[in-house]
Amino acid sequence: MSNVLPDEYLLLPLRCRYYVWCSTRKRVNTLIPRPVDYRGRRIRKQQSKAPLGGVARCYDILIQPDTRSATPMPVLPPNLDAVIEETWQRVRDVPGFLQEGEARFLGLLAAGAPANGTIVEIGSFKGRSTVMLASMAKHYGLGPVVAIDPHTTTAPTDPVLEKGSSTFEEFVASLRAAGVESFVEVRRACSREVAEGWKRPIRLLWIDGDHTYAGVKEDFQRFSPFVSSGGIVALHDALHGYEGPIRVFVEEILRSDRFGPAGFVKSIAWSQHRPDDGGAFREQREKLDLRARGLVPLLTNGNILRGFKKLRYNLIRACVPRAVISPARWAAIISQHTSKR
Repeated sequence: MSNVLPDEYLLLPLRCRYYVWCSTRKRVNTLIPRPVDYRGRRIRKQQSKAPLGGVARCYDILIQPDTRSATPMPVLPPNLDAVIEETWQRVRDVPGFLQEGEARFLGLLAAGAPANGTIVEIGSFKGRSTVMLASMAKHYGLGPVVAIDPHTTTAPTDPVLEKGSSTFEEFVASLRAAGVESFVEVRRACSREVAEGWKRPIRLLWIDGDHTYAGVKEDFQRFSPFVSSGGIVALHDALHGYEGPIRVFVEEILRSDRFGPAGFVKSIAWSQHRPDDGGAFREQREKLDLRARGLVPLLTNGNILRGFKKLRYNLIRACVPRAVISPARWAAIISQHTSKR
């Protein structure tokens, strides 16, 4: 029965459908880890104290520590919602794969990260995310965005281009049309080459280049040491069936005490660099790890998602909270401080 594909399910006799359903349900349930206490008893999910609409259940494992010793919430840049809305109207016409909710959240990360340094983008393609980042940097005086991309197909996960073709001309045209060309420091090279001489602090590290595990891990290891305390690391396509982003996020970020608040918005995985008090967020990161780590084995070694494997992936991904979050809510999360444990 393991060879029966979901598309063929309705073609089976009724009795066979029942056995396929029971078998699938049993195997999927073993893949979704259930949080338990020290006695091995299942921990029931606590209800949210404040009603948050249909996505309230998603926030009980969003990374947020005890608020009893919290410091005041940092002030977000003025008119942030209006600036993001205006910027999105320019970004929506730029070719690319960044969805609206992701683009708006990326603008929030660029403008709201409570750290000094440069905004670094690894993987620009035709400039969709670059226009969002550069527009926010231009409006709030954050300095030029460093956009790193060879603009050729250098990795197996890159968009397919004709042999010898490049996206550089379209990239520059997108920047020029949005009026942000002078606010982007273009590095037409592989990230490895740029990293060799890199010494500047980083406020936002946006990784959206090579999506293989080796590629994402190398980008993270080369640039993350320069992320300022309070800065943000964000990876695109963490929930889109690529091994690199989700595996690096789980293994290098959620399991590291150098990072504090973390979460998913659509397919963006993000976390705040908190080298001083990241250990205080360990329990909350572990809860998110429980939800996300089941995706990793399904994607390792070049596994292709199809049949029951794709069904398992979709079921596990459905348990990962990834709702769009408001700027005020996000600011409240990253403003939390707790004593070290």
